Amino acid sequence: MLYVIRHGETDVNKEGRVQGRNGLPLNNAGFQQAENLKEKINRIQFDYIFSSPQERAVQTAEIATGMQACNDERLNVFDLGTADGLKKEEVRLAGGIPDPAFYENVEDVANYVSRVFGFMKELEAEHGGKEINILICGHQCTTGTIRAYFEGMPEDGNVLKLASRNGELKTYEF
Repeated sequence: MLYVIRHGETDVNKEGRVQGRNGLPLNNAGFQQAENLKEKINRIQFDYIFSSPQERAVQTAEIATGMQACNDERLNVFDLGTADGLKKEEVRLAGGIPDPAFYENVEDVANYVSRVFGFMKELEAEHGGKEINILICGHQCTTGTIRAYFEGMPEDGNVLKLASRNGELKTYEF
């Protein structure tokens, strides 16, 4: 079984800002969300724990499982470029992401989806069909992209429509 969680809340989430690679660690609510996840999954023996390298994701994965997470760069949050940290209502969007014509260093969506799908394909090739438990901890964009891997991409390509809330758990099977 594949368990996918979104990291707990940070102060950037609480303030209604977009959070990319310049994000903060968990706040008190985020720690509580991770503890709540721990209660939900405490009877599951995980064979593998994977996480985005962002501190908030690593904290959530390790609090929820009591195990050390293996960080994988392919699970890293979508790079928002110079829009990182701005108030959501202030960000000029193009198709659900900060407009790359307006903000510098915004990651290409196709590249982002390709790297997350590449991780998932590798995981499926290695572990698909086996009776093991894998936990992945990531971000809004990560959880939406993983859901798209299993359910298909939205017509408009906006994976955020499929994303989990802070501290939310979803399960999938290969």
